[in-house]
Amino acid sequence: MKKKKIIKKKTQYDYLIVGAGISGIVLAERLASIGKKILLIDKREHIGGNCYDYIDGKIIVQNYGPHIFHTSSKEVYNYLSKFTEFNDYKHKVLAYYHGGYYPIPINRETINKFYNINLKNEQDVINFLNKKKSKIKNINNSEDVVVSKFGRELFNAFVKNYTKKQWDKFPKELDKSVLERLPIRYDTNPYYFQDKYQGVPVHGYTKMFDKMLKSKNITIKLNTDFFVINNDIKCAEYKKIIYTGKIDEFFNHRYGRLEYRGLKCIFEKLYGDFQPNSVVNYPEPKMETTRITEFKKFYNERCNHTIICREIFNWDYDTPAYPVQNKKNLKLYEKYKKEIARFKNIYFVGRLAEYKYYNMDAAVKRALDIFKEMK
Repeated sequence: MKKKKIIKKKTQYDYLIVGAGISGIVLAERLASIGKKILLIDKREHIGGNCYDYIDGKIIVQNYGPHIFHTSSKEVYNYLSKFTEFNDYKHKVLAYYHGGYYPIPINRETINKFYNINLKNEQDVINFLNKKKSKIKNINNSEDVVVSKFGRELFNAFVKNYTKKQWDKFPKELDKSVLERLPIRYDTNPYYFQDKYQGVPVHGYTKMFDKMLKSKNITIKLNTDFFVINNDIKCAEYKKIIYTGKIDEFFNHRYGRLEYRGLKCIFEKLYGDFQPNSVVNYPEPKMETTRITEFKKFYNERCNHTIICREIFNWDYDTPAYPVQNKKNLKLYEKYKKEIARFKNIYFVGRLAEYKYYNMDAAVKRALDIFKEMK
């Protein structure tokens, strides 16, 4: 009796990329550029992850709160500049505290106004803070980080309750790495970032991502949940997986759930201007809002109306934004990290999959470096 010939299903894609955020899009674009066939999926109805934006009238609205591009990496800047032009916006932040506006990060102007003094130069600030800051031998958490830089009074006013509103945890409950990024200025420099390259895409992030995904080698499927479709497409439709989602979810929460902070964004359309700055923080506990963004100020857009976004903390497991790095979560992550070694054809990339707080430029750089390793 003649044996039946077994026909194996032909591989359709070289890579399945789970998640159409920054990491997934960069890797899709790079791999497609060398001829790889890509299936890019996302359970949301849009590309761009938390950087997704849209146009309302003349105003580009960032759907998940403010995202300002900044980097000192020429490689990252040149790469993204192939797909967009950046404007010259340089980010400033104000904090509204006890009826007044204070520059953030804390600088000489902040200190002078807060203490009603007149420090005149950088050395004055250094000498003043040396008297105020706490001397801590071992820096164990984010509170230690800040009080050792600024002292207890500035910490209580601008950091302690603001962090609690952001993370639902006080700084002493967070790993020191969370607030180590918080800078201090000894001069009157009002800008939040010091990087050489700063701005926002002239036509928005979504337009930039659209250009990055134009290749005929990329197939995009939105409203598509990896954990729903995975069993249906296991039959060799792709050779390798790039996974950018939550690492604990990938392993079906085998060791427990990791914590990811989300955001509740409340949008309002108003007439005229709303506030003196693009972003204003509200560090006092009496107000639930953590910060308010007025989007047209990113583009110096002149129009009769404005759109603002009020941010409120939310444990949002559907649209996670930030890994909550404390001892408990980092210990749990290490258990999942050990599981990764078992998978030779799966790459875990990005903020959620690596449980690491990547800035936008760092996420791009990480994806570019992984692409080089793949090549």
